[in-house]
Parts: sequence; C-alpha cells; structure tokens
Amino acid sequence: MGDAVGQMLVSAVGIAISPVPVIAMVLMLASPRGRADGIAFTASWMVSLAVLVTVVVTLGVGADASGAEGPATWTSWLKLALGVSFLLLAARQWRGRHRDAEGDGMPRWIRAVDSFTPAKAAGLAVVLAVANPKNLVLAVGGAVAIASSDATAGGRAVAGLLMVLIASLCALAPLTVYLSGGDRSTRVLAGWKAWMAVHNAAIMATLLVVLGGKYVGDAVSALAS
Repeated sequence: MGDAVGQMLVSAVGIAISPVPVIAMVLMLASPRGRADGIAFTASWMVSLAVLVTVVVTLGVGADASGAEGPATWTSWLKLALGVSFLLLAARQWRGRHRDAEGDGMPRWIRAVDSFTPAKAAGLAVVLAVANPKNLVLAVGGAVAIASSDATAGGRAVAGLLMVLIASLCALAPLTVYLSGGDRSTRVLAGWKAWMAVHNAAIMATLLVVLGGKYVGDAVSALAS
C-alpha cells in the first residue's frame, strides 16, 4: 500500500493547492447561503473525484496469463503521455506567474460564485474537479499511478480513498475553518485566498515539473523492460 500512496501523493497535493476551488469556496462561504453552498460544493467535489479515481484504477488493473492482477500494459503509455502533459502544463503555469501575482489570474465567472445556489455550487464542483484540464490530468495521473503500483486490491482501495481526501483539502479545509472558526474564520479564509492567488503559479509549476519528470522516467523504464 505504501508504494501506491507514495505514487499518488504529489498528484493529490497538486489538486489540493489549486487556487480556483479555494477562492470559489471562500466567496461561497461569505454568501448568505454559505453553509449550504459550501457543503454542497465539498460533497460534490469528493464524489466526483472518487468516481473518476475508481474508474481509472479499475480499468488500469489487468491480469496476466495466470490470472494474477497487475497493471495493464497501456498504463505505461498513458503515464508517458501524462508526464509530457505535466511538463507542458508546468511551462504554461510558469509563463502565467506574473499575471497571477498581479491578481488577474482568476476567471471572470468567479465573481458570481457568491450568488450561487447549492445546486449550482455542486455543479461547479464537478466542473472544477474533473472537467478542469489541469485537475483532470492530475487526477488521472494519480489514479494510474495507484493502478500501476504493486499494492494489493485493498491497498489500492485505501490509496484511492486517501487520494480523494488529500485532493479535497482545497474544499474541506475552508469548510472546516468556516464551520468551527467563528468570526475569526473570515480573516483566515481571506488570507488563504490572497496567498493562493499570488503564489500558486510558481508552486504548481514546480510540482508539475517533478510529476512530469517522474512519470516520463517511470514510463520509459517500464516500456524498456
């Protein structure tokens, strides 16, 4: 199980530090329907990621001629493609770091988040969790890493659960602060929002370079063996 957890950890952290869901959560929690919107967003985010990770891990586990389970052969090619994608995303993040530092990196629609209903909040979570290209690549990459590990079925299940929990910290952490922090939570969440908007591009670029190099290396080793 340790191998599976180690393989997916960086991908899960990469999703967790995405600035858009954190900022969306802060704005929703500050709205009159903050509690309902925050819970709906968080629940939908976690369910969406869980479904995606489960599907990819299930498809990524094959069986050899003796019937023993193991990683399907196509996972090595997919890891190679994901590794290249991570490196391209890293270059894009790095080029956009000055724009983010000036506070212009957030999409325009995010200004309307504070007027969302719980249903819209849940729908937004699905879009940001599994339809956003960066998070989709990270989630698929983490799930493929779990599937291609040497862990048992139970170990892969635990690793998948941990991946969903870690990747959901961008929603769980603000919601927890809001529900338990009282008046102080407003200042704390505002600080998180400002910090993520300014520094996220450089952090994400570094993580994506690490992931890209690792995935390309793992894929080349597996394909050459």
